[in-house]
Amino acid sequence: MKVRLPDRYILIAMMLLLASTIEASEDGIGPADEQQRVYFDTDVAPILSRHGCNSSPCHGKAEGQNGFKLSVFGFDPPADYEAIVMDGRGRRVFPAAAEKSLLLTKATGVVPHGGGVRLSAKTTDYDVLRNWIESGARYIENPQKLVELRVSPDEKILAFGSEQPLRVTAVFDDGSHRDVTSLCRYRTNNEGMAEVSEEGVVKVGQSPGHVAIMAGFLDQMSIAQILIPNPHSADSPPDIQSLPTTDVNPIDNAINRRLSQLNIVASPRCDDATYLRRVSLDIIGTLPTASEARQFLDDTDPDKRVALVDTLLEREEYARYWSLKWSDLLRVDRQVLGHKDAYAYYKWIRDALATDLPVDDFARSVIAADGRLADHPAGTFFKAVPESGKRSSLLSQVFLGVRLECAECHHHPFDRISQNDYHGMRAFFEPVSIVSTSRGELVNVDGEPVAKHPRDGSDVPAHVLGQEPVGDTSDARDELARWMTSPDNPWFARNMANRLWAHFLGRGVIEPVDDLRETNPPSNPELLDVLTTILIDNSFDTKALIRSIVATEAYQRSTTPNATNERDNQNYSRATFKTMDAEVLMDAISQATDRPEKFPGHPLGIRAIDLWDSEAKHYFLNLFGRPLRKTSCECERIVETNVSQVLHVLNSGELQSKTAHPASRMSRLETSGRSAESIIEELYLTYFSRRPSAEELERVVAYFDRAESRQDAIEDLAWSLMNSQEFLFNH
Repeated sequence: MKVRLPDRYILIAMMLLLASTIEASEDGIGPADEQQRVYFDTDVAPILSRHGCNSSPCHGKAEGQNGFKLSVFGFDPPADYEAIVMDGRGRRVFPAAAEKSLLLTKATGVVPHGGGVRLSAKTTDYDVLRNWIESGARYIENPQKLVELRVSPDEKILAFGSEQPLRVTAVFDDGSHRDVTSLCRYRTNNEGMAEVSEEGVVKVGQSPGHVAIMAGFLDQMSIAQILIPNPHSADSPPDIQSLPTTDVNPIDNAINRRLSQLNIVASPRCDDATYLRRVSLDIIGTLPTASEARQFLDDTDPDKRVALVDTLLEREEYARYWSLKWSDLLRVDRQVLGHKDAYAYYKWIRDALATDLPVDDFARSVIAADGRLADHPAGTFFKAVPESGKRSSLLSQVFLGVRLECAECHHHPFDRISQNDYHGMRAFFEPVSIVSTSRGELVNVDGEPVAKHPRDGSDVPAHVLGQEPVGDTSDARDELARWMTSPDNPWFARNMANRLWAHFLGRGVIEPVDDLRETNPPSNPELLDVLTTILIDNSFDTKALIRSIVATEAYQRSTTPNATNERDNQNYSRATFKTMDAEVLMDAISQATDRPEKFPGHPLGIRAIDLWDSEAKHYFLNLFGRPLRKTSCECERIVETNVSQVLHVLNSGELQSKTAHPASRMSRLETSGRSAESIIEELYLTYFSRRPSAEELERVVAYFDRAESRQDAIEDLAWSLMNSQEFLFNH
């Protein structure tokens, strides 16, 4: 009769066997073995990182995977060692028969593994893990501390379709160097331009531009910056306008130098109609009217574009449109705040923009808001975001472009921000709360700016990124606000400049715009430096930077590509088609048809860009990507087009009723007694801000002549213009 021992006895026996193996191995170490010693933190953990075992989608996720949890990218070696060797009944490693260890059998697919085959038994990495287990699976920490990671080459010009192997060297505190190319994790910041293999080999695609390849080893990161020129020569391209050879302005100079490096020739200037429509949508979120378009097109003043921009920046729609953008980022959410507070918060944002409050003062007003909400509505932010960690993360993402939340549970996987940094920033807001008093709600500061570290419960005093804790102060947020908005801050001005540039050009110098970090460098560093300098030199006046941006040749280019820039989506050699914000498109349709939209809870005639309430139910706005204001990521506003949007504009009864309404622009034109040519021109100016070409006019007049009724012809033309790419996009 077989007697089955209780599981706990089996476990104890296994642990004793493991312990004895470890002890024997330690006793047997001699001088010759020193060279063969395997360090868990610098030899074993990096292998798990390289093969994705401790990445966020796998065992590195917060709750682990199938009972096995590792720290993300091996940032906590002691915890990982315990998880591998001690947890799971100690069955993940088996020194007596290393090949049967679950750590190896699952990784190689011998035992079914949800993550698939991650490792081949014929690799050096497998041999290292097997030898480590055979030698007792000991935890030996490398006495040398990693201080730097170097990638070679760190800069390189590569041709289309070429390959470049990288070499990565780890530098330790004792001055020693080690080749860790095979142990690094790699990442590209633009897969469309260049990919990188697990072995660190860069494969270039077929698009010109700049791409950064990140190499990570333990808690250090470094990048290789790759420049990919166009194979075309820009010296004498046939039938293509060449780059200007003289200085234009600092912004264009920076762009033109990069285009010259890449052998890219820029597209020519856009025409007046395109510029009028583009800059109006970008600055005030509003289409030009037909009369405004006619007046601008007929104006012969060579400086009329500059005058137009000055006019747009002073129109009331400027503050109304940009308050919509800021309300998205700062969480003006009626569902959370209630009607009264949400509207007061929104109105403060709108008034700040209407009075040209510099963006650094704007940021400080939010970060350090105190007192009664009725007197200081900026403090409503702390009601909208009640948790201290989310407050610091949101403000860092919005005002610094830093994704602080990536370091909440572990070291930031792609930056130098530690978990301690995260909680140091969080500590600024620990004493801050919203309290109700007889005088109304107010921002209250009570207590020390200290956070508890979740791992060991230790105190983490408030400190800004990479610096010492703040000194004694009644409200540490004042120090945070000064640091955040200082011209010397490495993120604030760059982030604000990059966000504005991205809005007007369709792409940031850094993408995504809210992900500024060393391993995601600007595609054109000189350009970002120039934009940042303009903002700082003008005391953070955003209108001054807007004037500079929209006056550039880069902004005024046409969308028409040439042979050298048709694949360029990064370097501003041509204008791109940008999707309109859902609210802007809805207003454009209402303005073109002259039929206002009715939004629930708001009077007839209010424009979509004036909707402070993101909870106002509206199918069109939701379909075209209006954000819910649950995060502060730019990605919450959907800019990708989809089939549902196309079908809605084509078939929506609500939109068709706007053109057919007895009081619509189309109905008035039908009864105006105007000629077909005049009506057609009016509609083209209304929808496109331009007059029809001779060919278009001839074709549409012929259609009018064939139509059964003038009303049908007008409605059909309006419908076709509304469904065109030229109307639905900003270009």
